Amino acid sequence: MNAPDAFALTRAAGATLTEQLAGQFAERIRQRLLAPGARLPSVRDCARRHGVSPHTVVAAYDQLLAQGLVEARRQRGFFVREGGRGPHSASPDPALAPAKAAPPPRVAPVDATALIRGMFHGASQLPAPGLGTLPPDWLDLPLLASALRRVLTHGDSALALQYGQPAGDSRLREALAIKLADFGVRAQASQIVTSTGATHALDIVSRALLSPGDAVLVDEPGWAVEYARLTQLGMRLLPVPRGADGPDLNVMATLAREHRPRLYVTVSVLHNPTGHSLSLADAHQVLKLAEAHDFRIVEDDTYAHLAPNHLPRLAALDGLQRTLYVSGFSKILTPSWRVGYVAAPPSLVERLIDVKLLSTLTTPAVLEQAVAHCLEQGSLRRHAERVTTRLDAARHRSVQLAQGHGCRFVTPPQGLFGWVDTGVDTEPLAHTLLDQGWLLAPGHLFHATRRPSTLMRINFATSQDARFWQALAVARGASSKQQVQ
Repeated sequence: MNAPDAFALTRAAGATLTEQLAGQFAERIRQRLLAPGARLPSVRDCARRHGVSPHTVVAAYDQLLAQGLVEARRQRGFFVREGGRGPHSASPDPALAPAKAAPPPRVAPVDATALIRGMFHGASQLPAPGLGTLPPDWLDLPLLASALRRVLTHGDSALALQYGQPAGDSRLREALAIKLADFGVRAQASQIVTSTGATHALDIVSRALLSPGDAVLVDEPGWAVEYARLTQLGMRLLPVPRGADGPDLNVMATLAREHRPRLYVTVSVLHNPTGHSLSLADAHQVLKLAEAHDFRIVEDDTYAHLAPNHLPRLAALDGLQRTLYVSGFSKILTPSWRVGYVAAPPSLVERLIDVKLLSTLTTPAVLEQAVAHCLEQGSLRRHAERVTTRLDAARHRSVQLAQGHGCRFVTPPQGLFGWVDTGVDTEPLAHTLLDQGWLLAPGHLFHATRRPSTLMRINFATSQDARFWQALAVARGASSKQQVQ
């Protein structure tokens, strides 16, 4: 069965084929699914892909030229203009401008928002292999409804009618202090500040501890949204290559010595996108470097509920002295509740609360107590056990399909994400597959500066459809032929 084409053109539509084709490309450019500098398909390839004449493609590209969205380069083709987003798009965002070559990078990946938009993928009914969250049918709606109903009917009804507490709901912070002990992180409720999701917690920490121009160590590959967020705040990124056991310690030591970073932002457990987890030996070395060069560590443990409790956490080894521990519930309960938190050294708590108050005033107490109820009653733990069992099976099937279609895993498959080598540049591959309704997360999205990559991140929960791997194999074959030509 062939996948439906999400970029279909029809002669019965109100617009001409030229207008439809130009409109589809224009929309992708404005949504940054086609990034500044990206090359459009050749006229011949585009005509073949969409079943139209080369004349129609040339006319469509001419419309894009007239709108200021693309530029023609002699004997090279058509490219999305750097900063040219057309008259109907928002003003250019300096945080998303093309990366500069001079180290350390100060400009975020040009298409970091592509990952965010992927969270809201709704253009196709097909599974999204590049999705960053669990699919909705894996989540437990009755559990969520029951928790909310319990809070609203048996709790303090005033919660729904007033602001929450500045540091966050006390009931949730008490429940979190107990839960953190499962991971070896010892924190009092008074050391915990809640947020509207883990991303907001990371933002609170950055605004509280950093000033524009400060250097920040980051994992590479890593989360492009974090690169963009830090750069928008004016920070200098210091990418540290991420290996199977953790960061490259020699590179980290050199960067720390030469640039005096204020912060290291990392994912210790089930790293995104590689799935790696930090080894105990490397964790101790990272903490030694932090002490020797006087920088703090922000540990993002977003995938904690999908991993064994015993895996090393820097915050557990350090006792929340130089570390701040960030997590949330979007990856396990529901992305829509936006409940996150940061556990910090006591000396930093009031500063974090001040930043939180300036950014969101407070956080929703009703949702925070609903999460507390899930923690207290053990329903979150049981749900997480069911999800991890299902994820183990999905991972096994996805790995078989990937390897059966000629792909290779760069790292042993673990957790939610797989880091896959396709053998061809995955950026044009992603555009080809998107035409067919399959959303990918190509490798260039996970680097602090733009570079071609044969890698892609897959979500094991959404990569079990054999049709996707068949479509990928066909697209890879076509891409390989074009490279030979």
